Amino acid sequence: MTSKNQRNTVNYMVICISDFAERFSLDVKTAYRFLAQFGGIDFLLEHYEIEHTVSLDEAIDDLERVCLQNGGILQ
Repeated sequence: MTSKNQRNTVNYMVICISDFAERFSLDVKTAYRFLAQFGGIDFLLEHYEIEHTVSLDEAIDDLERVCLQNGGILQ
């Protein structure tokens, strides 16, 4: 991965984590830990090329679905 690609990936992940936190009324640190624990971070890294082409709402829906499949439940 090139330096520019790394920056783009990191920037996208920061945005996704922030939006995930906002949607579920979490602070960013808690959102990151939740996503890391239940596979959301790995999902974003693995599927960045596809995920960054969909809307942020769809990406957050995907994160929620992945985490739920891995035992993460948010209310």
